Amino acid sequence: MCGIVGYIGNGNVYKILINGLKRLEYRGYDSAGMALVAPDGKLSVYKAKGKVSNLEDYCSDKSLDACAGIAHTRWATHGEPSDNNAHPHYSEDGRLALVHNGTIENYKLLRDALQQHGCHFKTETDTEVLVQLIEYIRTTNACSLVDAVREALNQVIGAYAIAVVERDNPDTIIAARKSSPLVVGIGNDEMFLGSDGTPFVEYTDKVVYVNDNEIAVIRRGEPLKIITLDNREAKVDVKKLALSIAQLEKGGYPHFMLKEIFEQPSTLTDCIRGRVVDNGYSVRLNGVFDHQDKFLNCNRMIIVACGTSWHASLLGKQLIQDMCGIPVEVEYASEFRYSNPVITPRDIVIAVSQSGETADTLAAIQIARQKGAFVYGISNVVGASIPRETHSGTYIHVGPEIGVASTKAFTGQVTVFTLLALSIAQLKGSMDQETISKVAGYLLRIPELVKETLRLDDKIRQLSLIYTYARNFLYLGRGYSYPVALEGALKLKEISYIHAEGYPAAEMKHGPIALIDSEMPTVIIAPKDHLYEKIVSNVQQVKSRGGSIIAIVTKGDTVIRDLADHVLEVPDVPECLTPLITSIPLQLLSYYIAINKGKNVDMPRNLAKSVTVE
Repeated sequence: MCGIVGYIGNGNVYKILINGLKRLEYRGYDSAGMALVAPDGKLSVYKAKGKVSNLEDYCSDKSLDACAGIAHTRWATHGEPSDNNAHPHYSEDGRLALVHNGTIENYKLLRDALQQHGCHFKTETDTEVLVQLIEYIRTTNACSLVDAVREALNQVIGAYAIAVVERDNPDTIIAARKSSPLVVGIGNDEMFLGSDGTPFVEYTDKVVYVNDNEIAVIRRGEPLKIITLDNREAKVDVKKLALSIAQLEKGGYPHFMLKEIFEQPSTLTDCIRGRVVDNGYSVRLNGVFDHQDKFLNCNRMIIVACGTSWHASLLGKQLIQDMCGIPVEVEYASEFRYSNPVITPRDIVIAVSQSGETADTLAAIQIARQKGAFVYGISNVVGASIPRETHSGTYIHVGPEIGVASTKAFTGQVTVFTLLALSIAQLKGSMDQETISKVAGYLLRIPELVKETLRLDDKIRQLSLIYTYARNFLYLGRGYSYPVALEGALKLKEISYIHAEGYPAAEMKHGPIALIDSEMPTVIIAPKDHLYEKIVSNVQQVKSRGGSIIAIVTKGDTVIRDLADHVLEVPDVPECLTPLITSIPLQLLSYYIAINKGKNVDMPRNLAKSVTVE
């Protein structure tokens, strides 16, 4: 959540910072601000509630001369969204300005202590406590800024990514992280700072990922220096940023979400490429191949995830249990970390996160490692924290996902789970080769079948007009279609703000059936699978109670076609691959309903793309 941008160099500091903030808008925020340090040592802080465009308007008549600066998009945690509570925050003497992502858990204790030493506070934020603490240490100990930051962070409990500038030291930015992402970009006689690489992708592809408990010392004309909180110099490991400007632009689409829905044929091709080998005969994932003993001797798998990734994980559970015969549990990472989990060294914990920075999932990984489990990561962002913290894993390779409501990352995660299950089944011999080859062969065809499914776009756009002003939706599915129902309901509520529930279809009789009437549409995911006859019965139960039905069925279906009010036909695929097809119409339906309601589908209210705090 939130975003940090920083720059030091000979470029237009203000322009680089404001454009960087715009690139980070997808992360979610409610205010924005920046601190500019001029060559003469003048420190100016400008901030505004609302969008980055509000900050841009506010700065239109301000002095913008600067040689270094930091900027921030804030998501309110401590203190309401306001100009005053927006970042950056000044120290009391106006010497320092600081931006911060994360939460300082012991801020009240620190605030009380600082007040006893005469400090005065202007905001309700935990962030102001941190900048005041740094100033107090700097003044009391007569030490350098980097030493003051290091000492202050040793007193802090919580999560943070910070950047600090100093009025009288215009050639330095100090940055640090713990459990919140931070990346330094290395240019030609200039350096950049970001929560990820998007703010500076057009300037450099050389990056350094700052690790937990590390401080980056960024000085003009000097190489990047990184030290640890215990004052040891750390290695500066320069990586190549796997990102392009084209990936961050809409490419002619009105919204990133629609672009990302229509990208899925190509993103799934990238996800599968090089992993289904021998002309579709077998599957190879290096993350499995390099650790065969762990998978052969595994007693149990535990998948930890949040949100959409949790829905993909429910499908991963079915795929692994069906194909590999290994018991699998799926846990919300936020619950897992506080549940005193029973884990043994023969367990495999699979951590799933699009961003690779989800705070709860990172905490779950740390617990699993402490208990001796082998940890496997599934993520989208190369170089993110989760890939670095896990023993092995697989990238989904679907490219940056800007829309807050996940679409292509969901199908990418489900695809990787399919590849993972096939790879383990091949290793264990739990599936015959003919079946593995059949599924792998169909998997190679999935991109073209998704493209075929996307031809429903016009029909779904027209259908959405009928249901735009419904107040509630019910989504039903069985087997592999149940997690798809959960995901479809989540998409609708995320971007249209319509209440929606996903349920296993058979559980409808245990409560939700009481809600069904002519004003509550029911979306039923009913491809031709081994539970088809069962879900036909559920369709009849909804219909007999006057419910309006939108059904997603396999091409050629005649039974449900006669029962449902609206039918969306999708290509026929093996049962285990149906989620990759049936999820597409649900993404489009939620998109068009939200557009009809005039909602901001790329940045829905109260949501952030990367949840880096609890």
